[in-house]
Amino acid sequence: MKLYVGNLAWAVDSAKLKEAFASFGTVSDAVVITDKYSGRSKGFGFVTIDEEEGGAKAVAEMNGKELEGREIKVSEAQPREEN
Repeated sequence: MKLYVGNLAWAVDSAKLKEAFASFGTVSDAVVITDKYSGRSKGFGFVTIDEEEGGAKAVAEMNGKELEGREIKVSEAQPREEN
C-alpha cells in the first residue's frame, strides 16, 4: 500500500521517514520529495508498506501524529493527475 505523507518538517529525510513507519510492516520504499534545483524537501513524501493491513493501520495511527515537531498528514496515495 502506497501512502502519502504531508506536512513534513525540513529535518525529515527518507531514512527518518522509513524509520517512522517501520513498526507497521515491511517498508519497501520511503522517499521525501525534494526540489530538483535546491535539493530541499518539498515537505511531503511517500511510503510503501508491503502489507495492506499494515498500511491501513499506519494511516489510522500516524495521521495527525507529531513527527519532528510537525503534525503530519497520512493518507493512501492517489494516482497522479496528468495535466
